[in-house]
Amino acid sequence: MLTIKMLREDPQRVIEKLAVKNFDAREIVAKVLELDANRRALQTESDALLSSQKQLSAKIGGLMKEGKREEAEEVKREVTAMKARSNELLAKADANNKELDETIVLLPNMPCDLVIPGKGAEDNQIVKTGGPEVHLPQDALPHWELAKKYDIIDFDLGVKLTGAGFPVYKGKGARLQRALINYFLDFNTAAGYKEVEPPVVVNAASGFGTGQLPDKEAQMYHVGLDDFYLVPTAEVPVTNIFRDVILENDQVPQKMTAYTPCFRREAGSYGKDVRGLNRLHQFDKVEIVRVEKPENSYAALDGMVAHVEKLVNSLGLKYRILRLCGGDLSFTSAITYDFELWSAAQGRWLEISSVSNFETFQANRLHLRYRDEDGKIQLCHTLNGSSLALPRVVAALLEDNETEDGIVIPEVLRPYTGFDKID
Repeated sequence: MLTIKMLREDPQRVIEKLAVKNFDAREIVAKVLELDANRRALQTESDALLSSQKQLSAKIGGLMKEGKREEAEEVKREVTAMKARSNELLAKADANNKELDETIVLLPNMPCDLVIPGKGAEDNQIVKTGGPEVHLPQDALPHWELAKKYDIIDFDLGVKLTGAGFPVYKGKGARLQRALINYFLDFNTAAGYKEVEPPVVVNAASGFGTGQLPDKEAQMYHVGLDDFYLVPTAEVPVTNIFRDVILENDQVPQKMTAYTPCFRREAGSYGKDVRGLNRLHQFDKVEIVRVEKPENSYAALDGMVAHVEKLVNSLGLKYRILRLCGGDLSFTSAITYDFELWSAAQGRWLEISSVSNFETFQANRLHLRYRDEDGKIQLCHTLNGSSLALPRVVAALLEDNETEDGIVIPEVLRPYTGFDKID
């Protein structure tokens, strides 16, 4: 969430930076500044009225002692009128502040200076490519056909049990899922990330804290009776561990990793890009989250990107890293790097990780702060990344490792799967 201070000091800069995200902020910024001016005017009037009220109240006793009852009664009437006006101002201030809070949260995070303008995915910058070239057998199959051939993922059974986008993993397919989760967690903890196992349902305050609410409410599954939300990513509960927390100077940075199933409605998704594992409503993902001091957050971001790249490299898959342009950047992010795997059988790139720095945007919503060396309270920076999301990793693993004799399992996964081939 952007701060009033930022908007007051340089509203034009905010408008220009948000334009990089193709977001026209002029009307909202103007409204926020108007409401802020109203807030300060109401506060000034209220403070002046309270001061006068106290002065007049102090006079009443003296007038009564002097026998000036009529004057005292007149002052009492003035005080009563002032109290009524104070209550009126309080009600106006409450309504004004509520509208101010509801308006300012409509502004997305400002992109950092590294982010270039652009309309969408077609304008993202390719930062790096890596991994081996893929050589498939003749008549290679896409992963949804391989899943059926080897009976490892049942999409039709998922439709029967729940609906489209909720596959059932079977046999070696289920064991591969479990193996990937355990391998990713072990890889992250070996790099110093503390493993946590958070809830997979969160309250509205948690959704607001990380920016899913109110921006992405339509994409989340809502448990109406209890007013809970199924998590769209472990980022939400893990980052909210630090909501309303002031960390001591030596408690920063914080590095955490977690596995959760993730739930996304994916409203509006359709067509060939949603076939098989390409886009699901429920999927497994391992996440990394960091809380950093502002001066260290971009070095931490580079470290997270390098960490995810090392993990992807260990799977022996062809990949590329993209820096997202403004038009493809999320509501909450200041900068994001996407990792994509090459799906040879589909002839397309599949996103498997986003690594983002949110700077103070989430921390301001979360009231997540730290006490610096001078004892001053400062907002933290928050970062997170997928490490990794499983569905498209599985899709690429199946398609890119297909041979005439079966699907070869990467060597690093074999201690976790207990088998070296799906046949």
